[in-house]
Parts: sequence; C-alpha cells; structure tokens
Amino acid sequence: MASNRGVVFLGPNHVEIQSIDYPKLENPNGKKINHGVILKVVSTNICGSDQHMVRGRTTAPTGMVLGHEITGEVVELGTDVEYIKMGDLVTVPFNVACGRCRTCRAQETGVCLNVNPGRAGGAYGYVDMGGWVGGQAEYVMVPYADFNLIPFPDKAQAMEKLRDLTMLTDILPTGFHGAVNAGVGVGSTVYVAGAGPVGMAAAASAYILGAAVVMVGDMNPERLAHAKSVGYEPIDLTKDASLEDQIAQIVGKPEVDAAIDAVGFEAKSHGQHGEEAPATVLNSLMTITRAAGSIGIPGLYVTEDPGAKEQAAKTGNLSMRFGLGWAKSHRFYTGQTPVLKYNRQLMQAILHDRLPIARIVNATVISLDDAPQGYKDFDKGAAKKFVIDPHGLIPKSA
Repeated sequence: MASNRGVVFLGPNHVEIQSIDYPKLENPNGKKINHGVILKVVSTNICGSDQHMVRGRTTAPTGMVLGHEITGEVVELGTDVEYIKMGDLVTVPFNVACGRCRTCRAQETGVCLNVNPGRAGGAYGYVDMGGWVGGQAEYVMVPYADFNLIPFPDKAQAMEKLRDLTMLTDILPTGFHGAVNAGVGVGSTVYVAGAGPVGMAAAASAYILGAAVVMVGDMNPERLAHAKSVGYEPIDLTKDASLEDQIAQIVGKPEVDAAIDAVGFEAKSHGQHGEEAPATVLNSLMTITRAAGSIGIPGLYVTEDPGAKEQAAKTGNLSMRFGLGWAKSHRFYTGQTPVLKYNRQLMQAILHDRLPIARIVNATVISLDDAPQGYKDFDKGAAKKFVIDPHGLIPKSA
C-alpha cells in the first residue's frame, strides 16, 4: 500500500503532520464507490475557515485531516468515471456535490442534499460537512469526479500559473460570489470588510466586475499596507474616525453601493482595543450600504461556536440591527459558495492574464512539513496566502 501524510487537527492551536491512510474509493461510511478518483495533490492551501477550527472555535473533532482547497493530478480512476482521464491536472471545488439533487441541478452546489447526512452541503476536511477526508495531504479521494472536477485545458500552461490557479478551489470564487451578490457592477463604489485572502479576492473580483473604487477595511497594518500596494483604498479600523467618515473622505459621502463581509463570526469592534463582537461587521455594513443595496456575506458564520464570549453567540445567535437593514431594503446573501458556478470564467481570466490573484493575495509556497508553522503565521495575521506544496511540484516564481 502506498504511503500518505497529511495535516491533522489535534486540538486547539495544535496541528501536526502525520502518516494517514492512503485514500480508497469509498465514502465516509466505508461504502465502495466507483464515481471517484484519487489525486496526487499538487497544491493545497491554508484557509481562514481552517483557522477557525484550529483556534477551537468550532466543534471539529480531533483527528480530522484538514484541507478543502485542492489542486491535483489524477492517479487512479473509479470504474464509473467517463470523462476525467488519468494524468489530468484538475481543480477541485471545495464543495462536495453529487450533481444529481435539486440544488446541484440549480447550480447551488454549496448545499448539495446527498453528500452529508447531517445537513445540506459537504466539504473536504471540515467540521459538520459530511466526514470527507481533507486534502492537506499527499493524496486525496474526490467523489463524483465527472461532475466536481475541472481539468485544465493545457497542463504545462496550468503548472506555470499554479500559484494563481490554486485559488480557484475556494477563495477566488468565494470572493467573486460575495462581489456578485453585493451587486457590484460598472462604476460601483465598494467596501470590503477584511483584508485577509478572501477579502483581497473579493476586492480583486469587484475590480474585474467594473467597480470604480474598492475600499478594504482591517485592523492589521501589514494587511492594510499590502492592500494599498496592490491598488485598493485601505481603511484602518483602529482609528478614532468612524467607518462612515473614512469612506466619506474617499468617495464624498458616507455610503457605498455594495458591501462585502469577508470577516465572519470572529469579528472585533472598531477601535484600537476592539473586543470580539460577532455581529459588528454586519451592523456596520448595514450602516454604510445605500438604500436598496446588497450585502454579500462570504465570511463564515457558524451554528455552534464554543469559544464565543457572548452566550447567545455560542449557538450562532447574533445581536444584529436587522431593523436597519429592513428599513433600508437591503438584500443579504449568505452561505457556502457554489464554486462550480464561477470556476470556468475565473480560470479563463487567470489563464489570459486578467486576474493576477496570486500577487493580490500574496501567495506564499511552503512544504507540507512547514504547514504547522504556516498555521501559526497565518493566525498572527500574516499578509499572505499559504500554499502547501506536498510533492515539490510547484515551479519557482519568476
């Protein structure tokens, strides 16, 4: 039997590289399946959603193999796989989706009805998402391969652009989903809450959708400096000046056409000593978004947060000013991104040099053995997107 290693969650702030089982063509219940493939992982990224689990802010069990952002080469085919071929280099949407249920047929693959007995929606290596083994590993199994996998048309070209194309698995379509649902279009003024990788992907997406100006708010000076260096207007949320005042200084009025929450439930209130306040981003976005505007919410919110300071937030209950959003006729768009809905056009934008997402999110390649340190650095707020290279296959950057 071939060997395999992966990033294993062992408790709050503790991950290790361990020997794990080589993947089998079977589902999490041990039933043999023929519609899957086994991939040699070429790249797999550390995501902010992974970080929530590693911090102990979810009910993730110990022993989980982490990782839902996977790009890989097909090394084994199930007998029912017809269109994916041996040797294909593929991008793997983080959603596990059957392609057959009502929601998948409607392109809402983030809430597939058949891959998770506990709730709608499945994902690799994530809490409450069906038990599918994660891909921060050397090898991983992907089910429903003909539906889920997207082969790159030119393998050599894709390898040269892998730092960009690895973002197709999650953060780029997630940022794009947030921008689309916020109604970003030609000439829009846009505010993105959060200058982490998803926030930067949302900002990049707003620009290719035609935004006139994109502002990015954060409390981390390194991330704000990076946002400015790649062309966005930074807003420092530790300043005494309110968010409305800082926006007015840039666009002339204290409102925007579209707003995107790329922070989620571990948000902190504004100011130098901001305390955790899980609804603060949502409330601030209702304040600054124009009447009849939209708020895209790709930031993660959970049904259970054992580490929450507020008792209500432990079960996902937030102190929202929903009346304000109702009075302004806001539209709110939430939930897991249906990656397959966007990936072809985003792939083409990368391949034709319209979207240098690796530079925008500051992609930083590390080895599998360096993944635990990557988690620590990311947790400290490094202005980087860590890309794990399990087999040393990613070409050196120019």
